[in-house]
Amino acid sequence: MIADSDFWIVTIALGIGTFLIRFSFLGILGGRSLPGWLTLHLKYVGVAVFPALVMPQLVWPAATGGVTDPTRLIAAAATILVGLRFGVIWSIVAGMAALYSLQYIL
Repeated sequence: MIADSDFWIVTIALGIGTFLIRFSFLGILGGRSLPGWLTLHLKYVGVAVFPALVMPQLVWPAATGGVTDPTRLIAAAATILVGLRFGVIWSIVAGMAALYSLQYIL
């Protein structure tokens, strides 16, 4: 276990670090327009980060001991297909419904 003092030091340090990261964009640049080249590159951040967060959980899920699960792959395909047609909220609903129903059936 971590000592109480170490826990609070780490918690406060992470809080300050998170505040400074957010303040750098909101406080310092909040009233100004970003340069065009930076705005162009920032459009791709979500597209780059989201697959990096999802793919390890899809291909090597901890719930199955790191073994690829066809149920999760089918649910991901359903999510993508519904998301392309109907948007984010319905893709989440379809992905959850596909995952839970396939887990129940199989």
